[in-house]
Amino acid sequence: MEKNIKFPVIDLSKLNGKERDQTMALIEDACQNWGFFELVNHGLPYDLMDNIERMTKEHYKKHMEQKFKEMLRSKGLDTLETEVQDIDWESTLYLRHLPQSNLYDIPDMSNEYRLAMKEFGKRLENLAEELLDLLCENLGLEKGYLKKVFHGTTGPTFATKVSNYPPCPKPEMIKGLRAHTDAGGLILLFQDDKVSGLQLLKDGDWVDVPPLKHSIVINLGDQLEVITNGKYKSVMHRVMTQKEGNRMSIASFYNPGSDAEISPATSLVDKDSKYPSFVFDDYMKLYAGLKFQPKEPRFEAMKNAEAAADLNPVAAVETF
Repeated sequence: MEKNIKFPVIDLSKLNGKERDQTMALIEDACQNWGFFELVNHGLPYDLMDNIERMTKEHYKKHMEQKFKEMLRSKGLDTLETEVQDIDWESTLYLRHLPQSNLYDIPDMSNEYRLAMKEFGKRLENLAEELLDLLCENLGLEKGYLKKVFHGTTGPTFATKVSNYPPCPKPEMIKGLRAHTDAGGLILLFQDDKVSGLQLLKDGDWVDVPPLKHSIVINLGDQLEVITNGKYKSVMHRVMTQKEGNRMSIASFYNPGSDAEISPATSLVDKDSKYPSFVFDDYMKLYAGLKFQPKEPRFEAMKNAEAAADLNPVAAVETF
């Protein structure tokens, strides 16, 4: 069942005026009850966003559209006679910003596109860190706590997944992206403002994330659920295919460093926490094979691994 519910849209510019407390309360409510919210007046230059959108669509048309069509044929998806549940109707390009950029390793990217993506990535990185401090404020954590946890020994990881969801002749047969929660920390999405498709699961219903011009959609990953001891939640979401229109999605993931030690913040735990403590890279190894399954068994598996390590550290090292 799909439902029309008022999705949280937050004007970030109001943090600088008399509506700061109200705006912080909206962010808190969105983090607790939605796991998603949409930012407007976030400070990213609109002309930069327009250029990124133009070049992203040009790059897909010129360098990726034909490859996508060839992939469909090779996997027998050009006819879609039966429902497909193990492949996504998605064309992707992966860009890494931190700890080391791969922008100059990506073939076929114009220099203009690279430079724009470099600037866009840096501005999103700054926005992510600003948002993490706002979450700290709402959680009663010291400023910089979440950034410090994410830092590990070499700094956070930050990457961008550039996706295109081309028109699909039979949307009922395949998803653009199957339902999942995100493994990492904070996700910042610049999505198409004309072609919809992103939905999140709220109270058992699939809710559309509205496409708004020049907005940035924020969602929380599994790591923030663990660190906040479940006060904030990562939420299942998916992308529906459409018969018409090519949907652009540029999702940037501000994640912990690979060796970052993740655990519930002490001040947010009353007694024992139901959430595990682990090294982020270990969680990612588990997530890689279980992305499209519920998060709870992943948390339980990490908790069991933690318990095994406490009982027999040598055996645990050999297991991994």
